[in-house]
Amino acid sequence: MANKNLFASAPGKRIPATTTVNVAGGRAYQFEPRQALAQYAATGCLNSTFYASAEAQLDTVLTLCQGVSPKFIAQAAVYAREHGHMKDLPALLLARLSAVDSKQLERVFDRVCDNARMVRNFVQIVRSGAAGRKSLGTVPKRLVQRWFDRRSDEQLFHASVGQSPSLADLVKMVHPRPSTPARAAFYGWLLGRKHDAAALPACVQAFERYKSERQGPTPDVPFQMLTALELGTVAWAEIARRASWQMTRMNLNTFARHSAFGEAGVTRAVAQRLRDHDEIRRARVFPYQLLVAHSQVDEKVPAEVRDALEAAMEIAIENVPSIPGGVVVCPDVSGSMQTPVTGYRVGATTAVRCVDVAALVAAAFRRKNADCKVLPFSDGVVPCALGRNDTVLRNAKKLASLPSGGTNCSAPLVALNKEHFQAELVVMVSDNMSWVDSAQGGRGTATMQAWAHYKVRNPRARLVCLDIQPGVSTQAEECADILNVGGFSDAVFEIIARFAQGELAPDHWVGEIEKIEV
Repeated sequence: MANKNLFASAPGKRIPATTTVNVAGGRAYQFEPRQALAQYAATGCLNSTFYASAEAQLDTVLTLCQGVSPKFIAQAAVYAREHGHMKDLPALLLARLSAVDSKQLERVFDRVCDNARMVRNFVQIVRSGAAGRKSLGTVPKRLVQRWFDRRSDEQLFHASVGQSPSLADLVKMVHPRPSTPARAAFYGWLLGRKHDAAALPACVQAFERYKSERQGPTPDVPFQMLTALELGTVAWAEIARRASWQMTRMNLNTFARHSAFGEAGVTRAVAQRLRDHDEIRRARVFPYQLLVAHSQVDEKVPAEVRDALEAAMEIAIENVPSIPGGVVVCPDVSGSMQTPVTGYRVGATTAVRCVDVAALVAAAFRRKNADCKVLPFSDGVVPCALGRNDTVLRNAKKLASLPSGGTNCSAPLVALNKEHFQAELVVMVSDNMSWVDSAQGGRGTATMQAWAHYKVRNPRARLVCLDIQPGVSTQAEECADILNVGGFSDAVFEIIARFAQGELAPDHWVGEIEKIEV
């Protein structure tokens, strides 16, 4: 009789053999270049993470670009900016296009470089030589000139904050031709050169007048220009009343420190702005931004404003789908998930960790799905009782504080199989670097084996592996019932909802990127 240990019958369909070993040392499935680049398009930070240095990530992205068409690079750049709301990664993809296909670059430049920061990022990356060229060249230079020409004087004035390179540096590099006396005066003012002060745009004149006289209303200028001045409480109150949504979120403690909330009407104005549905949509608010804002807000900030952050969260998660047939969310709370979600960056490391985002996704699904089951995991499933009536923020903080360990992506699936639990959607929120578990019989990953077992009892079930930090491998090979997706923007929730309803093409996320017209 054949050895049953070697030739035991496995449930479900045949499991594909693994094709690589991940950086944690576990068996995994290698992404093909388009899928791997798609992962980076939504979450690529180009900073050091738990498993990869910034240099390694840069090399990986550039290598992946060699394996895809220039058109797909252009589509990925647009997706990264318009849907993933990324900054460095889409600028890098544009810089790569400038070296390989100037026609594709011209088609998508304006969509990716939608503000001054993106233009500065693009120019900085090109001039570094990392993407294949060290000078702007004719086409990139013309595109940056066009960007200047299509902005009003006021828009350029508001874009004049920021360095490395500064807006003045860009003017020196591309020499945009002023079309009006006001634009000529503005360029002279920006470069610190002789100019006709009387011809300056009205917004610049108002700022210069306020700097010298410190009288009258605070001018409507970029926040960074005003923080360098010694302003009183009344001036800070005006800034708080006029601030954009994102500026408000990031400066609540600053407003409190300068007693702005003590002025009449400021608290109500700020609270109304924070919970305003249209403002939140316009600001492209990530739910995790609200998480970090709420966790860092000072007690001196009025309770009405702090409560408005929780109200804003309910709006920010509105794209989390309600799943008929039940949903299970499995947030990874292992050691590697304790690192900053956008990586380590000297002087600019975010306080938000991967585990915070995973916890937030789980709490958001639970909020929108009354019967949602949440199974946190590291080495195994980590017990956690979530309050059914608690807010998203409270449940997220509870999940994020769980003890950590190694990474075992199959653990929640094994637990579901033991319980004979039934649900039509399972969402794994992890960095996908499983190494604790091992596949029985030497074929596939333990995750794929556990999923095959789960599918026997739940034939209509679908699995989503949401990768918080991008990589080139996964624990579950892409197929009709498995989606590998990266990111933590609203676009991810939309794609998960469509996948759960069977509306995506067989190539899933790559297909969504390839739908982008360029």
